Amino acid sequence: MFQLDESQIQEYQNDKPEYYRQLALQLDALLAEDSNWITNMAQMSAFIFQMLPDLNWSGFYLVNPEKSESLILGPYQGKVACVHIPFGRGVCGAAAATLETQLVEDVHQFEGHIACDAASQSEVVIPVVVDGDLKGVLDIDSPNTNRFDQQDADGLTLLLNTFIKQTQF
Repeated sequence: MFQLDESQIQEYQNDKPEYYRQLALQLDALLAEDSNWITNMAQMSAFIFQMLPDLNWSGFYLVNPEKSESLILGPYQGKVACVHIPFGRGVCGAAAATLETQLVEDVHQFEGHIACDAASQSEVVIPVVVDGDLKGVLDIDSPNTNRFDQQDADGLTLLLNTFIKQTQF
């Protein structure tokens, strides 16, 4: 149904904003089937993992209802991952603590980086905020340094907003 091919990689490289706009339309249709937050997180994680080149992890960490100021692993695609991340620790924890997107060109230069997958070299993490309430973070990793730029962060934010619109929390 959704598969990344060479023509899409070329489109992504030539016009990222348009590529992300097209992905948002596809994601909107995909998530229209159900508004369950777990289902939609799983679908979005798989969709991003399949439709963006050079990724090794795509998924969510959720605010842990049993442990304040902490994230817990949610639906994702990739290798086995860290289960608990304190706010303020690593890239995901920084995004949760500051409520700001974290765009990291080289994770080894990020103080306090948590190496769940040693292959990860760059990362973008976007807080999931619904009606002013932090629900978690969207975490995307790549095995390539300098994989993500501001256009990727903006495009992933567009996808995240599409997810939020289609999801009942």
